[in-house]
Amino acid sequence: MNDPRTEAEPGPEQAETGWLREALAEVAHDITPSRLPLAAVEHQGRRLRRRRRATVLGAGFGLLLVPLALVAPRATGSGTERTTPPAASAPAAPPPSTSASPASTLRVVAPGERVTAAPGFRLWLTAEGKHWTAPTSPEPEFRSAVDGNIDRNTPGVSLQSEMADGRAYLSGLYYGGKGVASAVEIETTAGTVHGKLIELVGHPGWGVWYATTRVGSDAGFDADPDAGPNGGSLDFVSQVTVRDTEGGTYAQLKPR
Repeated sequence: MNDPRTEAEPGPEQAETGWLREALAEVAHDITPSRLPLAAVEHQGRRLRRRRRATVLGAGFGLLLVPLALVAPRATGSGTERTTPPAASAPAAPPPSTSASPASTLRVVAPGERVTAAPGFRLWLTAEGKHWTAPTSPEPEFRSAVDGNIDRNTPGVSLQSEMADGRAYLSGLYYGGKGVASAVEIETTAGTVHGKLIELVGHPGWGVWYATTRVGSDAGFDADPDAGPNGGSLDFVSQVTVRDTEGGTYAQLKPR
């Protein structure tokens, strides 16, 4: 048996701690713990999962709508482009011109450049004027464009002609007209003959026309190359007209 004199008596702090422990033990003994709401927790968890899935699906569906929205206007635009617009009424065609310009027959040549109009009929130009040969005149002939026999300030046409083997060889100077010479028409007893033009490069204001045609026995051909600048074939040729690029008259000769 312990000697009460040897046991230490508890201090004030230890006594208070023991009292608190006993009080807590009594309170805890009187408390009955409630059951955990497991069913409510599971129900709330299922609601949260459903809400989360709906949110994810809604976001995915929105992402799908973006490309569809981008594709739809393009498809609409392409469909609009494929739509055939109403045909516009075609503008009325202009009435045909009554004075169509003739096709140009003008050829610009270098000094001394030979132009063969027909076998044996050759022409060339120099700064002085017209040179040519014909089947009946193998030696070169010459008509001046600068000797004063023609007035190059006034529109005019000259005529030189020869005949051989039933064919007429016609040529001459033209000069003084306004605009640019383009074509020539020769009215003969055998019909209208369309000739050609040549001009010397760097020498505007004059040139040479030429043509050939068949001649019948009753054509009334009178070859006289020495009859002056407008001499020759006065019965065969009735008119020589040099046309400009607009179809107007550049210069004209009416020998009879």
